[in-house]
Amino acid sequence: MFSFFKRNDKNIETINFDSLVCDMHSHLIPGIDDGSPDLETSVQIIKNLQSLGFKKFITTPHIMHDFYRNTPDIILGGLKDLQNELKKQSVDVEISAAAEYYIDYDFEAKVDSGDKFLTMGNNQILIETSFLSAPPNFGDIIFKLQLAGYKLILAHPERYGFMTFEDLQSYKTRSLCLQLNLLSLLGYYGPQAKAMAEKLIENNMVDYVGTDCHNLHQSSLYSKCFTNKHWHMLVNRGTLKNQML
Repeated sequence: MFSFFKRNDKNIETINFDSLVCDMHSHLIPGIDDGSPDLETSVQIIKNLQSLGFKKFITTPHIMHDFYRNTPDIILGGLKDLQNELKKQSVDVEISAAAEYYIDYDFEAKVDSGDKFLTMGNNQILIETSFLSAPPNFGDIIFKLQLAGYKLILAHPERYGFMTFEDLQSYKTRSLCLQLNLLSLLGYYGPQAKAMAEKLIENNMVDYVGTDCHNLHQSSLYSKCFTNKHWHMLVNRGTLKNQML
């Protein structure tokens, strides 16, 4: 059924990322957050990810008031520099930028003032929150963003230790999409995140997957997903929406 199915020497089926087409979560614009430090690294990461089957990238720098005070102008300027470097090195790839917005009171103030946010696809906005606890205004911000016409994607929900499975089910009923980090399937973020990732997949709650790639080391790990049974489950189910972005 899938041309990207192969058998390795141990007779274990492998599936690459061809079917995804698009990696919609990464940190590839150099020097503006905790991702790639320079253009050379960014280009090499993109080459590495291309070799795994990705054809398109929507890179998503952090916007976080206390740490990464990025603006659309900063992000789009950095994107242009990266696009020029890729062209210079004859790397044929489609790359655009959105952002990963950290939910805090500063972000809520921007929502209230009608700021325009960097989005992907059909006005989808990628959001994240603290790994320790959700802000008390989280529900209000969800409502305000949806009222403003945004479609919400919650980044790496499996990594929020304070969020229960029932919490995530509740968010789904409020039309939040969930984006899983591929490295969670390998236990990269710990056993709790891995277990939650698997449970979300088993219950058909994952809408998108992303690399959330920050560095060269991470870019060397994703191929280990190719034989992962939960990755196979996602592909075989055919419900991921990456290719629609």
